[in-house]
Amino acid sequence: MEETFAVQLRAVWLRLGRDAVLRGLNLDVRVGQSLTLLGSNGAGKSTLLRLIASALSCTRGEGRVFGFDLQDRRSVREHVHLLGHELGLYPDLTPRENLHFALRMHGQHGDIDGSLERAGILSAADRRVRFLSAGMKKRLALARLALLARPLVLVDEPFANLDAEGRELAVALLQQTQAAGSTLIVAAHEPELSLRVAPRALVLSEGVLGAGTNGL
Repeated sequence: MEETFAVQLRAVWLRLGRDAVLRGLNLDVRVGQSLTLLGSNGAGKSTLLRLIASALSCTRGEGRVFGFDLQDRRSVREHVHLLGHELGLYPDLTPRENLHFALRMHGQHGDIDGSLERAGILSAADRRVRFLSAGMKKRLALARLALLARPLVLVDEPFANLDAEGRELAVALLQQTQAAGSTLIVAAHEPELSLRVAPRALVLSEGVLGAGTNGL
């Protein structure tokens, strides 16, 4: 498998109990490319993102992220940022503390207050996350994503819990992340928004990947 690919999957199956959630998936995503992953609830989009992030192991088949086998979880996780439904925020820390901790964990530096201001939550920078609204938490998670700018960014439903202004902010932060050189895979129910960031589309249906309306 070539190093020019951020993600490669070959004949990947994943079973949870008796159910086959992913069925014989093949996928190539080149470095710097962005992909929109479409599909109804329960189609397996979140599961596929978690598998690529090495949070789940495939039942059959193989996969690589930047040339690292998915079984090499430490190496994969050094290259991947997954923003899932849980957001991964620390509720007893403030937004400023959450971003500071994330940067320290990855050995990075960045403009924390600038990121909070762009996300529209600088006024809540010193309030504990547990007291923020769902929309403000989502803005904070997106600000962290853009600030870290990992090589591969996996985003599950980036526009959920956001008003119209917040959805436009999500598009802008994802575009910023892409411009910084990250490869993006975005699972979303809002193709009109996600395709502005990631114009290549694939549809996941009953665990099987197929071409989107704009092809491959």
